[in-house]
Amino acid sequence: MTFVTIGGCTVGICILIYHLVEWWPGHKSLRGNPLHYAADLGPFLIAWAYGCLTILGVGGLIGWAARTTLWISNWLGDVALVWGIGGQAGTRASGTGYLPLTQPGGAIVLILTAALVAAVKKSRYGADIKRGAWCGVCLGTSAGIAGFAAAPLALAVNWLGDRVFGVL
Repeated sequence: MTFVTIGGCTVGICILIYHLVEWWPGHKSLRGNPLHYAADLGPFLIAWAYGCLTILGVGGLIGWAARTTLWISNWLGDVALVWGIGGQAGTRASGTGYLPLTQPGGAIVLILTAALVAAVKKSRYGADIKRGAWCGVCLGTSAGIAGFAAAPLALAVNWLGDRVFGVL
């Protein structure tokens, strides 16, 4: 498993902040039609959850793509921190442990991958979905709130896989 550094976590938070600023409709608009604007966050949040799941020990091509994305994000963030503010590279920002996916949970992630690829191609929210998945990969193993959210996601996907495939 590839762990996130402070630089990678910074990249993930930058993606999140960028998306929220781009999404923000303004106070008046949000108060006038909150459900409509909240629904616009849905594709990003679903893709974020998917990104968190892919970094939790999924192997094969999906795991390789997630680990490579995290490695690149760690490198970009570390370079930005070192050259931008004079920080240190490679400082780990991940929690001490994580909840790996079971075999049926991994199968659910594979099914979700097919759905996400189709959604990126067909949906007008393709860019939001890509950014959400990238953000989830960066923050899925962090020690902060985003990292703590990955454990319930893994539990839910493992439970769903057990129910769908009937393995206990």
